[in-house]
Amino acid sequence: MPKLITAPTTPWFARSDFILERTIGVTASPFSAKYRTQEYDAVYWHGTATLPTMSRTQASEWQSFLLNLNGIKNYFLFIDPDARTPQGTYNGDYLKGKIRVDSGTNVASATLTFSVNTITSTAGSIFDGLRVGDFITVSGAVNEENNTTHKITTWTSNTVVVVDTALTSETTTASCKVRQNIKGSTALSLDASSNSAAGTIKKGDYLAVYDGAAATSNRIQLVMATEDATETSGSPNEFSVKIQPKLRQDLTNTHRVGFSAAHNKSRFRMASNIAQWSANEISLYGMTVPFIEVV
Repeated sequence: MPKLITAPTTPWFARSDFILERTIGVTASPFSAKYRTQEYDAVYWHGTATLPTMSRTQASEWQSFLLNLNGIKNYFLFIDPDARTPQGTYNGDYLKGKIRVDSGTNVASATLTFSVNTITSTAGSIFDGLRVGDFITVSGAVNEENNTTHKITTWTSNTVVVVDTALTSETTTASCKVRQNIKGSTALSLDASSNSAAGTIKKGDYLAVYDGAAATSNRIQLVMATEDATETSGSPNEFSVKIQPKLRQDLTNTHRVGFSAAHNKSRFRMASNIAQWSANEISLYGMTVPFIEVV
């Protein structure tokens, strides 16, 4: 069974290549040159990280780490090496998943009308609990352009919201879903970890998604905030965070999303079964670590 191997912290990496890879299918017409794309679930981080020149004593720590990883079998906690410390000022270690749509319950069936930038619920006050800056993910619409994650720019009422998306018009489409924190969503709906936790989450900050509420829960995905989060005062404060890549699985209420440098790493493994380093005649060592996210 794979186990966690703790990585050394000194010396730290001198340079790195940190890559997000997507799996996208495409079909193109040979007559019009128009094409359609389909993004699949295989979206993950990978890359290489190169350590500075090391003495034999320093290198032995990293050699032992690489060998204990046992090729691709075991894993370690990792993040973009140059972005371990968040830019935001949020003073908690983590946040918690919190669904706000329909007073805290994802909507499994709604009748929706889409027009320009406005989404109207014609059967049910499903937008209560939401506010400007929140995100909702819609599915089940006839037009695929409407089936995406939308940011609320104006909350008009419990049945009407204005969003940042250019919508394709359709009227009274039944059996739509309006949800938050679900697989495929490109946003997180979160609560602060406590009533005293507050501060900013900035564009470019990384967050680690956990599969449980405990600090010992598995970290299952690394995501990046792609715009400054919206923070709303409350008890606790509420946060809405636009992210990439899309969520790999649903985020349950109260499950952790790590933010501070000790909590924002996720699980990675070696990208191959080869452990390798170089050395010269005066025992100066070089080492590059190829890594890939555990999915």
